[in-house]
Amino acid sequence: MLYMPSGNLFIVATPIGHFDDITIRALETLRAVDVILCEDTRVTKNLLHHYHIKTPTLSYHQHSDQKKIAHIYTLLQEGKSLALVTDAGTPGMSDPGNKLIHDLLKKVLFEQKVSAPNIIPIPGPSAAVAAISISGFPTDSFLFLGFPPHKKGRSRFFQDIADSSYTVVLYESCHRIKKTMQELGAVLAKDKKICVCRELTKRFEQIYRGTITEVNNQDIKEKGEFVIVISK
Repeated sequence: MLYMPSGNLFIVATPIGHFDDITIRALETLRAVDVILCEDTRVTKNLLHHYHIKTPTLSYHQHSDQKKIAHIYTLLQEGKSLALVTDAGTPGMSDPGNKLIHDLLKKVLFEQKVSAPNIIPIPGPSAAVAAISISGFPTDSFLFLGFPPHKKGRSRFFQDIADSSYTVVLYESCHRIKKTMQELGAVLAKDKKICVCRELTKRFEQIYRGTITEVNNQDIKEKGEFVIVISK
């Protein structure tokens, strides 16, 4: 039986695709907490159903208002134990997980008379780490940039990548992968090595490798989720 102290917020990493990638500790935590905070309850319930976990869920995402934050805060102050999960991977990596933690700690500092909840990481899958682990590029230091901006600052974003002295990791959606690859091709040296990972750990996982020119000449399927790794 997992010891579950009350009034704690567990930041739980979940699979980025393959359900078997979840850790034993993550499963024990999801079973033991009072409530699971989900980016999308429908997505999380697929995982919970697979592992026969019946813990109640509560929606929390980037558009959640202060009323929802206040409710979560109240649950913690009442001694409830909560788990925060994202749709896939580690909460806080290009999703609203860090915003929740920031807002909770800010609320504690504002009220002063109450104690801050313990915030406990339950580590596990991360698409960024998975991609860089198979890239073959230097990983002693790297720069993670999340998703490129859609409009404002987009040109500067790609120029900063071109100027970087670090291996760079970024995410992209299927809707913008072609556009992003073209923009990278316009700013990177033609012999710059790149690794594009599509649908990591899933059935149709594909890895595209080569120079930016060579990868752009490949037929990258515009489906699924992408992680792009660019060598320093």
